[in-house]
Amino acid sequence: MNRDLRRISMVCVCALGLLAARALADDDISLNARLLASARAGDEAGVLGALKQGAAPDSRSRIGDTPLLTASKRGLTGMARVLVEHGANVSLPNVQGVTPLMAAAFGGYQEITAMLLARHAELNATDRVSKTAMIYAAGEGRTAVVRQLLDAGVDINARYAHGLTALMWAAGYDMSDVVQLLLSRGANASLQDDRGLTAREIAEQAGAKNVAAALAGSQTAAAPAK
Repeated sequence: MNRDLRRISMVCVCALGLLAARALADDDISLNARLLASARAGDEAGVLGALKQGAAPDSRSRIGDTPLLTASKRGLTGMARVLVEHGANVSLPNVQGVTPLMAAAFGGYQEITAMLLARHAELNATDRVSKTAMIYAAGEGRTAVVRQLLDAGVDINARYAHGLTALMWAAGYDMSDVVQLLLSRGANASLQDDRGLTAREIAEQAGAKNVAAALAGSQTAAAPAK
């Protein structure tokens, strides 16, 4: 009889332990969900509150967005700072391979870009369509961010998918300020992509006449005297 009671008692203790563990796990999930919801809502105080209560800073949404990626996409500098200070991974991508630095570069958010670079965010990570932070910044005409990335060490003549350079991306989208910056920093306008086209020829195809003229002038200036 006593043996049976002890056995029942042990079973009850184990069951209570499992229930407690499940409750803790549910609490963790609830906190992480609250953190994600606060990030989506742009609620910096809510994000901070969830983090202080133990939410995981690198919690992910269904598409793999972390709160830091959400903040970087929307230019929420204060929220990004809170997350970084609580240990958020500055290079963690979503399911499409997009990192916080790419998102900040695309949006032209200089403060967030500086914050991520200071935390050694991966400069040359590529997403599923083989784009990098530099490609996004150059193609979107984010001149100040292009400058930040160059200063951080991105190779100005790096070849990306299809042999394209940052200069070619900027030229193809008629981003004259970015083109001028890249040329002033030593970008090679004579490089060709996989089709054999230079940045000037890409600009001409895109109808970017002023950019094409600037690139033609740079190639002439760079040509050796006969």
